[in-house]
Amino acid sequence: MPTTPSSSGFASETIEVKDAHRFDETRLATYLTAHLEGFEQPLTVKQFEGGQSNPTYFLETPTRNYVLRRKPPGQLVKSAHAVDREYRVIRALNHTDFPVPKAHLLCEDDRVIGTAFFVMSHVPGFARADVSMPDLNPDARTALVHSYVDTLAKLHGYDHVALGLADFGPPGNYFLRQVSRWSRQFQYTETEKIPEMHELIRWLEGAVPEQARTGIVHGDYSFNNVLSHPTEPRVAAVLDWELSTIGDPLADFTYFTQPWFAPPGERSFTGRDLAALGIPAYPELRDRYCERTGLDAIGHEHFYRAFHAFRSGAILQGIIRRALDGTAAGAMAVAFTPADVRAGAIRGLEYAGKH
Repeated sequence: MPTTPSSSGFASETIEVKDAHRFDETRLATYLTAHLEGFEQPLTVKQFEGGQSNPTYFLETPTRNYVLRRKPPGQLVKSAHAVDREYRVIRALNHTDFPVPKAHLLCEDDRVIGTAFFVMSHVPGFARADVSMPDLNPDARTALVHSYVDTLAKLHGYDHVALGLADFGPPGNYFLRQVSRWSRQFQYTETEKIPEMHELIRWLEGAVPEQARTGIVHGDYSFNNVLSHPTEPRVAAVLDWELSTIGDPLADFTYFTQPWFAPPGERSFTGRDLAALGIPAYPELRDRYCERTGLDAIGHEHFYRAFHAFRSGAILQGIIRRALDGTAAGAMAVAFTPADVRAGAIRGLEYAGKH
């Protein structure tokens, strides 16, 4: 997790723990002393500013640093904020050479800090809010983007059954499940009627393509959930496995490449001179991913991009609801409105050819 100010183009900085996310730090230190081998007091706790879902904390001790991820306080959507699933998939990948933090322990006893949590190693690096990576030169940007794609292809090459993840996701079509799940969550958290979201849901339900491949899906693989190495243009660790499951790996690739299609902004390449920046064009990344995963091509891209617009809107609606409830993890949560959800739904309908 980075500790560099977000104004420099990185996704997160550490701050004092927010009032809504405070817990008994002495109780936590006592628990970790008893259950985490090598843990030494005193313990200093900070909170990572980035992220809108599971509150994440930086734990500093005299000998090593850790990261704690917890369920947020308050009433939660069923199946959301599954820190136990995050812990399980990270722990499984610890048996490979895939770049993830080391998963140390999972605590599901709410009496310790109020909600379930897990602790993992702290990996130095930078998660990026500004996809143009202004701190890097063009050659380094090219190498880092290639590393992002190669790392994702590596994930999709693992045999999830051999890693003990055969039951990590239900059988059947991944996108059918996802459209159903996020539709329910959107409707549960909806704060005002957004007709475009409901129209997009109806279109998605009737347009799901056949699933050709099955593997580990990260679920939120993006610039701000992948740590780049502090001094080298390569991936240091992949974070935030809250939405991971077993499903269609193309969900990850098409989601990661959304900045090549998104409206202008710090999370988009639209309107930027990619050649001058050293950012590979989308067709190059698509071909690189296909080569490394044995795919001939990527079909149904209009569906994938419409789905990601929908899911992003559903997630954003959940953030809006938590902001109203006072339990949102990120400071930016209060800046979002249903109008932002509607704008995303309109983009989804455009991808679907329905708007």
